[in-house]
Amino acid sequence: MARKKEFDEDAALLKAMRLFWEQGYEKTSMQELVSHMGVHKGSIYDTFGDKQSLYFKTLKRYSEMLEQSVKRRMADTRSAKEAIRVFFEMAIQQQEDFPGIATNSQGCFLVNTAVELAKHDSEAIDWVHLRWTNTEQFIRDLIVEGQQSGEFSKTLNAEGLSYYFINALIGLRVMVKTISDREKLRQIIDMNMSVLE
Repeated sequence: MARKKEFDEDAALLKAMRLFWEQGYEKTSMQELVSHMGVHKGSIYDTFGDKQSLYFKTLKRYSEMLEQSVKRRMADTRSAKEAIRVFFEMAIQQQEDFPGIATNSQGCFLVNTAVELAKHDSEAIDWVHLRWTNTEQFIRDLIVEGQQSGEFSKTLNAEGLSYYFINALIGLRVMVKTISDREKLRQIIDMNMSVLE
């Protein structure tokens, strides 16, 4: 008969996410994970696998939480343009989507992963690339929706703009790590949004 787990798996995973997010993959040791998660090393391996497996589980959980936040925030939007703006605003208010886990100065977990691991971990970059491709598609769909409703000009290149916006979004998420001036960040969003006019 299997022993009942003596810890909350999701709570432990969120603690691991916070530590990886703050320190990065390479700088986080298994001993730090044991201490931070409050889980014995053997239990971590039994439940989550090795350090790399645990890292990817935290990335997956991060993506799920982000998708839930996007759905929640998009539910109240009344136009494609407003939806795109809300999406950008999320980048400068991420502590609201990850309470107790993230601060704006930590940046985006996916962007951090790309910067740290892209050169030597093909699995990590494949994961990040898939998320960014999904985001491009999401933005492209919003632009097409806006064109169909008459909100945006039909002459806009929806695909090209989706590339432009993902690039702008990644840049914004990097800037958030070092800029605390929210007004300046909102002006950057305004400038990016102006390409839709």
